[in-house]
Amino acid sequence: MKLEGKTALITGGGTGIGAAIAERFVAEGAKVCITGRRQEKLEQRLAAFPRDSAVTCAGDVSIHADVRRMVATTVAFGGGIDILVNNAAYDVRGSITELDPDDWRRILEVNLTGPFLLMKETLPHMIRNGRGSIINISSIGGIRCMPGCPGYGATKAGLILLTQQAALEYGPFGVRCNVVCPGATRTEMLEEAVSGMAKDAGMDMECLMDRFCSHVPLRRVSGPDEMAGACIFLASDDSSFMTGAVLVVDGGSNVVDVSGASIA
Repeated sequence: MKLEGKTALITGGGTGIGAAIAERFVAEGAKVCITGRRQEKLEQRLAAFPRDSAVTCAGDVSIHADVRRMVATTVAFGGGIDILVNNAAYDVRGSITELDPDDWRRILEVNLTGPFLLMKETLPHMIRNGRGSIINISSIGGIRCMPGCPGYGATKAGLILLTQQAALEYGPFGVRCNVVCPGATRTEMLEEAVSGMAKDAGMDMECLMDRFCSHVPLRRVSGPDEMAGACIFLASDDSSFMTGAVLVVDGGSNVVDVSGASIA
């Protein structure tokens, strides 16, 4: 029960990585507020939790009023806020010349402005308590380029630096800020992206999914629950002297020389 007595706010908590994190946090004793744009997804997730262990708050992380409501709901439910997990994300594929400016702006709003707003509203509570853990979910795409993902990559890279800036400024107040960079993880977002690419290439989705991990040392994509373990570590006192860290959880893909792998 590493998180017993703590309260966490998890964005994008209705599906995928966010849902897996919420499940693990509750199992470790935390009270959790899960947020997302789709109330039905949040309600489905809430029904699986023990009674009085979680609450939902539907909203858009890019809207300041919604963010204030998310934080207020968390504080009212748990009596404070000890952990923030910025997991909500959005992507539209397309090269720089192809991507619509409105899609670019939306990616920025969700992936970078959203975490900024959540941190802005959460930090004062943590500062008053003299402690807190902020975990921002970036991506291997924030440290390595992926074809057709300029908006996603740029925002995830920006999120890493935003996290480290917060670690620098709020460490003296006892607030730790760290980043998790997942590799390919089997979520709705990944399956939608792979399905579209597979259709364009005239391939089966599962065959293309296999190609994703053909040069990854562990030879597979991860499950959402495998990201939850890293977040438990960063949220708990096990990582009490870690802040500003970039924790890469990608099956080893970041160590591969793509040129060498292509001729192996």
